[in-house]
Amino acid sequence: MTVDEFRARFPILTRRVYVNSCSQGALSTDVDEAMRAYLESWHESGSPWEMWVDEVERLRERFAASIGAGADEIAVMPSASAGINAVASALSFDGPRSHVVIGDFEFPTMAQVWLAQERRGASIRRAHASGDVLPIDAYAAAIDERTLVVPATHVCFRNGHKTDIAGLAKVAHDRGAYVFLDDYQRTGSGPIDVHALGVDFMVTGCLKYLLAAAGIGFLYVRRDLIERFEPTVTGWFGRVNPFAFRIDALDWPPGANRFETGTPPVPNAYAALAALDLLDRIGYDVVGRQVDHLVERYASAARDAGFVVRTPSDRARRGPLVVVQSVDAPALVAKLAARGIIASCRGNGLRVSFHAYNNDADVDAVISALVAEASLLERATATAR
Repeated sequence: MTVDEFRARFPILTRRVYVNSCSQGALSTDVDEAMRAYLESWHESGSPWEMWVDEVERLRERFAASIGAGADEIAVMPSASAGINAVASALSFDGPRSHVVIGDFEFPTMAQVWLAQERRGASIRRAHASGDVLPIDAYAAAIDERTLVVPATHVCFRNGHKTDIAGLAKVAHDRGAYVFLDDYQRTGSGPIDVHALGVDFMVTGCLKYLLAAAGIGFLYVRRDLIERFEPTVTGWFGRVNPFAFRIDALDWPPGANRFETGTPPVPNAYAALAALDLLDRIGYDVVGRQVDHLVERYASAARDAGFVVRTPSDRARRGPLVVVQSVDAPALVAKLAARGIIASCRGNGLRVSFHAYNNDADVDAVISALVAEASLLERATATAR
């Protein structure tokens, strides 16, 4: 599948310039049809739970393959938050390792879950950023023999900074700590191999670059770690056989599905499978190259126009999201919407993000609109350019 053929699967692109995959991926005809297929199965068969659960298992296998993992290393969750909580509940903070090292660029859920563990004995330590950059040295200064786990976002939702996760994993593992990757702002925008990265845990979800809907996510747990943990946040789908309906004891499956809780989100699984099928057809390498090209085109044009680009210029330190500083970002988002451009903001940072369904014309349309609305943008000094 070519990028043009891929783009043709997203009807909104015939009406809008859609550069908001960092908030919600565009809806494809494939996902639309899959959701209708779920509804049809419900209409036709009433309660075909065996078939529905099989779809969830297919999704587990398909997602595992997409990140270089085994199906037994994947838990299908209702959200990334549920995955983080499940792992946190399985950790003990009453031993010599009780520190959790959190960087300044985390999404609130990742920070909040670990802050909630303070009442269980966790001690929070911070890796501080320098402006819009968070170097590994900042983590290295905080990780020591008391560190239990290092949660880390791959791409920051506020500024687009991409952390050197492989480098962080080496530092953490050399000092005996786990690394818990939040890949939500990156998964689906290019290839990833969790084994090569060396992370111990990872969460992500489907509503952004994986091009499906909210209400479904994934937890990866490294195979040799799985049976060390028994989460206290659990439920009937975290059992060896949920349909044994036991209420007398807990049993733990050998795979990461032990971290699952309640009834799986079946409609969302249909949507996610269709989206993963579509991404497989174009290929993650193709997606990654297109995204990298568009990010470079947009970031360079924004800098050339004199705007303040908060996302690093180093290709290795950025993902699919570029943030330009505004003086009133909500007003700028509204102005862009009036011009048929869908973007988003966090604080006064205008967020423009790209997927393989975007093209050069999308980039040029956004830049032209920003030039027209330049009064709502901060200007860079000559030295900053």
